Amino acid sequence: MNIIDTVVLAIVEGLTEFLPVSSTGHMSIAAALLQMKQDDFLKTFTVSIQFGAILSVVVLYFKRFFQSIKFYTYLLAAFIPAAVVGVLFNDKIDALLENIPVIGCTLLIGGVVMLFVDRLFASNEFRSNQEEAEKMSYKKSFIIGLFQCIAMVPGVSRSASTIVGGLTQKLNRKTAAEFSFFLAVPTMFAATAKKLWDSKEILQSHMSEYATSLLIGNIVAFIVALFAIKFFIGLVSRSGFKWFGVYRILVGAFILYWYYTNHAMTIL
Repeated sequence: MNIIDTVVLAIVEGLTEFLPVSSTGHMSIAAALLQMKQDDFLKTFTVSIQFGAILSVVVLYFKRFFQSIKFYTYLLAAFIPAAVVGVLFNDKIDALLENIPVIGCTLLIGGVVMLFVDRLFASNEFRSNQEEAEKMSYKKSFIIGLFQCIAMVPGVSRSASTIVGGLTQKLNRKTAAEFSFFLAVPTMFAATAKKLWDSKEILQSHMSEYATSLLIGNIVAFIVALFAIKFFIGLVSRSGFKWFGVYRILVGAFILYWYYTNHAMTIL
């Protein structure tokens, strides 16, 4: 992996991790467009640079992230479902990362859902952030965590699934998005730690080769994610999720067209 590949993938990660468009799907597509080999290090890299992205949440929401113990127990309740599913189906999830048609289809389907989300949960916007924070419960947190499990399928988007989960629990758009950010911290930290542990032999034997890519990737993802989060909160507060729905549909359609066109040309 050269420096250009590293920076491009890190920019994609930082831009898409907290937006409801699927960072994993976008990085898989970016890697395919860059004609990068889907080896063990690439899979480790795409997960590991999420650490840089989650640091941006801690920095931007420093005071709110380090608050009451009860806040962390809510995050734990939301984190548990994904932790269990991730451990049980890790190999199958890894295999899906290379399935471009699945990513294209899930982007399309998720885009259609995003088009109607604002209308379906319009009444939530009358609730204040303070009211919702006080009414959070273990049941609501756990249900949001169940929605997060859907994002194990590449292209679904962890952010999209948890935000929709929050909306079903009567949170408004801003609060649902912010809880999704907070939940990303333990979820992505655990995913990164597990992937690094599983790949420790590869990393140890090629540390001099891979260390630079991992360092640069995390730094770039951190910086880009800082701006992406601010942009996302501003856009969602003003306009809702419909533009993300349109974007997902366009990207999903392009991916399927590009994949099957190239596939057909290869066969011919």
